[in-house]
Amino acid sequence: MSNALFRTKNVEQSILDTEEPEHSLKKSLTALDLTVFGVGVIIGTGIFVLTGTAAKNTAGPAVSLSFVVAGVVCALAALCYAEFASTVPVAGSAYTFSYASLGELPAWIIGWDLVLELALGTAVVAVGWSGYIHSLLDNAGWHMPAALAGRDGATGFGFDILAAALVLLLTVILVVGMKLSARVTSVVVAIKVAVVLVVIIAGAFFVNSANYDPFIPKEQPTEAGGNLKAPLIQLIFGWAPSDFGVMGIFTAASVVFFAFIGFDVVATAAEETRHPQRDVPRGILGSLIICTTLYVAVSIVVTGMQKYSLLSVKAPLADAFKATGHPWYAGLISFGAAVGLTTVCMILLLGQSRVFFAMSRDGLLPRFFSHTHPRFGTPYRSTILLGVVIAIVAGFTSLSELAELVNIGTLFAFVVVAISVIILRRTRPDLHRSFRTPLVPAVPILSVCASLWLMLNLPAETWIRFAVWMAIGFIVYFLYGRSHSRLGRHQETKVSDVMYPPKGTAE
Repeated sequence: MSNALFRTKNVEQSILDTEEPEHSLKKSLTALDLTVFGVGVIIGTGIFVLTGTAAKNTAGPAVSLSFVVAGVVCALAALCYAEFASTVPVAGSAYTFSYASLGELPAWIIGWDLVLELALGTAVVAVGWSGYIHSLLDNAGWHMPAALAGRDGATGFGFDILAAALVLLLTVILVVGMKLSARVTSVVVAIKVAVVLVVIIAGAFFVNSANYDPFIPKEQPTEAGGNLKAPLIQLIFGWAPSDFGVMGIFTAASVVFFAFIGFDVVATAAEETRHPQRDVPRGILGSLIICTTLYVAVSIVVTGMQKYSLLSVKAPLADAFKATGHPWYAGLISFGAAVGLTTVCMILLLGQSRVFFAMSRDGLLPRFFSHTHPRFGTPYRSTILLGVVIAIVAGFTSLSELAELVNIGTLFAFVVVAISVIILRRTRPDLHRSFRTPLVPAVPILSVCASLWLMLNLPAETWIRFAVWMAIGFIVYFLYGRSHSRLGRHQETKVSDVMYPPKGTAE
């Protein structure tokens, strides 16, 4: 039984499966498209919110160094993703990579994890986008009916019609084709980056150098928490991270890291890329470099415009402009955040549908959902199913307290991919690797350690929810996935051919 649970799907078979007429995706993306996707999914409200939150509560002006630390952690994971995505250019990202190295059960676990991460992430972002649009409409004097404004604050029936409508609209765009999705994303990302650049350039004129003193505030120890909302590392070791000081920079890095989440989604589009061996690594690393640069620039500007101790937690950048007597920029920032969340939502939904599609094509989920559209070449059945489900979830649910599940799911995927790189280097040294992670196994090991450290800094209740979802995944696998696995059936067929050779075959 253990052999069945850890049977691996070789790379050649994974690539061969992408050529099946009814189950193949259309190749239309370039390195530029992938870079735009990466920037589109990474830059969201984090750039406008987390910068000030981490500066005020944890790191002071040194929050810019926290973004560098977080960027390095993501870069370690990105190097591992780049090698795998160029070697195994198949939809599914970490799920496909682990199937080729760790085995079927680990692949199912990471696939099930990604289903939760990306679906929940899409719903959370859609609800956040709806909140910004409601705010802009209220400023214009237009008010949504309470019953259609969402669950937050609702006393009776509440459905977030805007969040649901956004998800359904993006579902249609993704069904029609990846190239259309790339064009829409390019336009929206151009607007979003333009807003960020305007904020950086305009804010630079209002910087007061005195606000940078001290750049690294004096360390302030914090008390260890004792309930489930406390980080897991506190409950295990009784250790509490300090605010400010040098350690505060690393503590803040675990906070601002979540502004980088999403670059791994680029790897899910490898199968739809014209030259994946060359373009996927460029898209992953290029988008990460661009976003890290923008994050550092924004953090330097916001801490220079207003003393870190006076920064707002909810809207630090907008309020910093108000404090300098320029409230007009607050509206521009809200507009940029709303536009930015549109692409975040679409690319998360794209990644979710591709992971689901890959699992379905392997038989671990019903094969019905792995058929591609005869004209558009997209996994339309899985995209429509997930789009409708996520639209309903986004419309009826207040998801703020579940958002951290997205973070732990991403970090778990980072760990699996890093370990998979080491294993596949040993088991398949013969594979052609267009991009090679440098200093293996040192870089993957560093990636695992960094990801685990950030996971330990997540609340214990997040770990409990994650464990419950994983337990459900085990049940689904053993009730359906294991018996319907195409790899398992293929191996059983080969065994039966040996046990019962065709008539006329020499014994």
